[in-house]
Amino acid sequence: MNNSNSSINVLIVDDSAVVRGLISRMLADDPNVVVAATVSDGSQAVKRVKAGDIDIVVLDIEMPVLDGLSALPQILEASPSTKVIMASALTMKNAEISLKALEAGAADYITKPSTSREMTGGKDFKQDLLEKIKVLGQSKLAKGAVTGVADAGKSRVPSIKYGAPVSLRPPPRLVVKPRILVIGSSTGGPQALMTFFKGLDGNFDIPVLVTQHMPPNFTKILAQHISKSAGVPAAEAKHGEIIEPGNIYVAPGDFHMLLEEDGNDRRISLNQNPPVNYCRPAVDPMLDSIAKIYGSKALVVILTGMGYDGLKGGEGIVAAGGRVIAQDENTSVVWGMPGAVASAGICTEVLPIEKLGPYVAGQLGRGI
Repeated sequence: MNNSNSSINVLIVDDSAVVRGLISRMLADDPNVVVAATVSDGSQAVKRVKAGDIDIVVLDIEMPVLDGLSALPQILEASPSTKVIMASALTMKNAEISLKALEAGAADYITKPSTSREMTGGKDFKQDLLEKIKVLGQSKLAKGAVTGVADAGKSRVPSIKYGAPVSLRPPPRLVVKPRILVIGSSTGGPQALMTFFKGLDGNFDIPVLVTQHMPPNFTKILAQHISKSAGVPAAEAKHGEIIEPGNIYVAPGDFHMLLEEDGNDRRISLNQNPPVNYCRPAVDPMLDSIAKIYGSKALVVILTGMGYDGLKGGEGIVAAGGRVIAQDENTSVVWGMPGAVASAGICTEVLPIEKLGPYVAGQLGRGI
């Protein structure tokens, strides 16, 4: 097969010949994506990556000879520039493995339908996979005369240009001590969240809310991993619970997470209203509720992720007197969400992920 220098070359790794064939056919019609090879186990995947010219690996978890989690570090060692998308069924066991894979360097994950009929019966899996492949391969697409990343999802995921200018907002003259910390993230978010909370080093005495674009099961496991990294309690948020200082609340998969006032208390409110920015949970509804309650006392961090979720809500936070900071382009897996707020001029700081935690820790102790 002659692969175009400007096409994204994909390796599909799955022990099921049916699944390999289905995914290959899903990707075949896109002019920007080439299925360079398909193999049935992790060992063959490592050999094929070593041969070169693979940009994206779609890697199954459960396989004979060498499973996906074991193959991942060998693939990344063979080709550090290759991006790996973990593919797994939506189970607690696979959610745990996928989170470990993300922490070990996988760029993203996708949940496979439980049957081939479900896989072919709807457009969601195909559309989601194409979006992920084209967003992660954006730098290569930019080098050729090809259609934009957004074409994968009919403009679902507008792309932020690499090297887009950052326009920082001057810090407020009167610095108000934050009373709540709010974080939004998507693609690459689990790795970024672990790094961020390690850098924060438990130095906070305010509630923390996290919305990470993830399905059910995954968010429960994510909360457990965050708790280990942060050294403080973290759990999926529960509808109606009162938020407490020093605790981290993670939006459950498939639920928007908002805050509501109840006298002197602030309670979690979960709902299954329609997706926002094609996501549920979404960052914007959370930020809208935070702006109304906390105003200038809110500090928002937007981490790596595709799309622009968090931009509209971030603008509302700033209009209410709060502050927004973002992860920089160089350390983001995808500079979509942070790129959107950074380019919009609503951030007071745009920093590498390893500096964000210590910076925020310093900000939490300042102000009136």
